[in-house]
Amino acid sequence: MSNPIYDRLLPAPVKGGYYEEDHYIWCGSCVRGEDGRYHLFASRWKKELGFGLNWLFNCEIVRASSTTPEGPYQFEEVVLGRRERTYFDGMNQHNPHVRHWNGMYYLYYMGTTFGGPIPGPGDSVSPERGTEVWNNKRIGLATSKSIFGPWERIDTPLLEPRIGKWDCTVTTNPTVAILADGTTYMIYKSREYAGSTLQLGVAVADNPAGPFRRLSDEPILNFADPDMHVEDPYLWHDGSQFHLLIKDDYKNDCAGLTGEWGAGVYATSPDCLNWTIHPDPKAYSRTVKWDDGTMKEMCNLERPFLLIQDGEPTHLFAATGTGEKAWEFDHTWNMVIPLAIK
Repeated sequence: MSNPIYDRLLPAPVKGGYYEEDHYIWCGSCVRGEDGRYHLFASRWKKELGFGLNWLFNCEIVRASSTTPEGPYQFEEVVLGRRERTYFDGMNQHNPHVRHWNGMYYLYYMGTTFGGPIPGPGDSVSPERGTEVWNNKRIGLATSKSIFGPWERIDTPLLEPRIGKWDCTVTTNPTVAILADGTTYMIYKSREYAGSTLQLGVAVADNPAGPFRRLSDEPILNFADPDMHVEDPYLWHDGSQFHLLIKDDYKNDCAGLTGEWGAGVYATSPDCLNWTIHPDPKAYSRTVKWDDGTMKEMCNLERPFLLIQDGEPTHLFAATGTGEKAWEFDHTWNMVIPLAIK
């Protein structure tokens, strides 16, 4: 059985997606607004700062728009930026994930706060400080009746870490599926301690704003091999079952689930707890075919997001970049791969 996403990938438009010359762009979550246009929520920070850990210290969430899903997307506004340090998300916002249900837009994200100086251009961040701020990551939510705002933030995290459990450090990388009746499933990322294997958990709420409760004390996709890392989940529900895209982030050359580091993995579940990896698991590759006829292996394809229209995935969004190798970027942007209609 062939992979239902991989077989539908079309050439990516070279001039599509969301690109800013003076900013690193990361993440990317798209929704069609009440104006009929497509709106992409993305993370960005100034390129002069460097890539490094500035996604954790100097990031904001912005909205860009386009008349077509492919783009190109043009910057519209900063949606979430800094506020008082006393808030859990006061100093940094990242990982946007937008949903629309029952006349309301729900923007899930990860926020952090920290003390001390804000890193500037050329400033180094010690590993100790990076770990400290990394451990401050919490999932937040902002809501609006209009794609143009105003956005109202909830001032406390949707989900807190649990001391003594596998997810005692952070809650981050949210992805949600909102069912027709408002029941909302959230998959999130955490780990037990600094340097341990990243794992995914699932929580549920009666409505998109929570409160959320864990479905299990244990993570999902709990592999016996600690080198089998997966992250960057994207969750959706088609009316009968759950679907999941995840990044194959394996370590130490163990070959992971797809045999290609950074490729996408496709899985399905009846209950969002018990997942079956597709027998042909690769949903996308870092080697991308572009609409100018070229093929290029990208440094990364991260934070996959599918635009669902009329119940069907139509476009795959991903953060990508060029450079010598993964995480050593010349530049980053959000790219779009159209999917063939079934």
